Amino acid sequence: MRNKPSKTITKAVFPIAGLGTRFLPATKASPKEMLPVVDKPLIQYAVEEAYAAGIRQMIFVTGRTKRAIEDHFDTAYELESVLEYSQKQQLLESVRNVTPDDMHCMYVRQNQAMGLGHAILCAEKLIGDDDFAVILADDFMIAEQPVMAQMVEQHQQLQKSIIAVQHVTRSQTNLYGIVSGSEVRSGLLRLNNIVEKPQPGEAPSTMAVVGRYILTAAILQELKNQSPGIGGEIQLTDGIASLLRKEHVFSYHFDGMRYDCGSKIGYLKAVVDMASNHPEVSEPFNRWLENKVQSAQNSTTGKNEIDYAV
Repeated sequence: MRNKPSKTITKAVFPIAGLGTRFLPATKASPKEMLPVVDKPLIQYAVEEAYAAGIRQMIFVTGRTKRAIEDHFDTAYELESVLEYSQKQQLLESVRNVTPDDMHCMYVRQNQAMGLGHAILCAEKLIGDDDFAVILADDFMIAEQPVMAQMVEQHQQLQKSIIAVQHVTRSQTNLYGIVSGSEVRSGLLRLNNIVEKPQPGEAPSTMAVVGRYILTAAILQELKNQSPGIGGEIQLTDGIASLLRKEHVFSYHFDGMRYDCGSKIGYLKAVVDMASNHPEVSEPFNRWLENKVQSAQNSTTGKNEIDYAV
């Protein structure tokens, strides 16, 4: 009997219909996914991560306030004409590179706020029978090898669903899906349990699910049969719990840094760290930051000297 050909990941789903209430009033009229980290919005970083993993079909599950995201990945003819006329070639290339020629963007609406699992079901017809990635843009990740590329490599070997995880403190387990399982190799678990937001005393581990998934198409049927869970929503975690009773599901402890840009403090940390390493602004920014730290130290010793020059 011939082995089935390995499935490759060609599609990524970006659930972006959320209201971004933790950033109000900034997100009253602008999507939280368009919040900039230095000079690119969160959603662009997420799409670039998928693209670097070899994914070319980007599926955005949007809401009625998300038109700016569609515009961002569309061609801006007027802007490009102005930049070209002004001979601002570097800026022109940065605009054109937002959407490479071989990348295809698709959009579908989530008309009701019924959870992450429901958002994925909204993309069912575009997903078809393919294994696919899910990327949550407000989980901003920086790594030497992009996190989704790491996961695609794991999927090429396993051909099963894989969930990105990281350790959290036990006091934080009620903020995440939490997994437990048996170690296959370093960083890789075959799951036997996944629980949505358990209380610290009830959590099976401190290994938390974060915003990167590769899922087999079988998850769609599990989500269809799923009853509403926490918050009256169709929880992806509950669908995965059903799926692992029928086929192997793995978790992968990725190499890299994650920032929770759904929170103000996580977003600010991401901005500072990215600015500190940005080729255009890092030098003056780091000099200003050092002055700021020195000023704080001086304030504890009664000194009030500060140099704001950059």
